[in-house]
Amino acid sequence: MIGLIKLTNYLLDQQLRYLEEAFVKEGGLRERMTRARLAERAKARRSSN
Repeated sequence: MIGLIKLTNYLLDQQLRYLEEAFVKEGGLRERMTRARLAERAKARRSSN
């Protein structure tokens, strides 16, 4: 049982490190949504011209 707890703790630590790294590189949810929205608008402008 203790081994399972240690494994779970290790995996959670790995996930937190990955999420932190992704947040630093890509920004938060709102930042990514804004970027996607602006990219879509730019794409629509290019196709309408």
